[in-house]
Amino acid sequence: MKMDEKDRLIIAHLREDARMPVSELAKRVGLSGPSTSERMRRLESNGVIDRYTVDLDFEALGFVLQAIVRIKPRPGNLHIVEDMIMNEARFIDCDKVTGEDCFVTRLALRSIAELDPLLLPFHDRAETNTAIIKSSPLRGRLPV
Repeated sequence: MKMDEKDRLIIAHLREDARMPVSELAKRVGLSGPSTSERMRRLESNGVIDRYTVDLDFEALGFVLQAIVRIKPRPGNLHIVEDMIMNEARFIDCDKVTGEDCFVTRLALRSIAELDPLLLPFHDRAETNTAIIKSSPLRGRLPV
């Protein structure tokens, strides 16, 4: 789908606040309310906007640390490791990737003391490599 600058502005503002009233959104992007609504419907029908969601503040929920964990299952353990990831609620993101590792995941932690007990069950079935996240200066930017 071809997108122009107004479409990109609509998406950028909705990423900041998906509950923004159409009238406010229209004002910010310099269009009429009906024109903005029509563009939003077009973005939705073309699959550019998939859903409106909630962005959680994990720290406010008590999860003060996050970690990136790269996981490389041992031979014959791919599906078992994937099930282990899916069944542990503190894995908040998981990507299957190419390269040395099969999974790149993100863990939410209440303290660093939770890390070893969480990963210990994986060590019989996979190699893990963990990095504690210090900050996330860029998340979810719309590519040009």
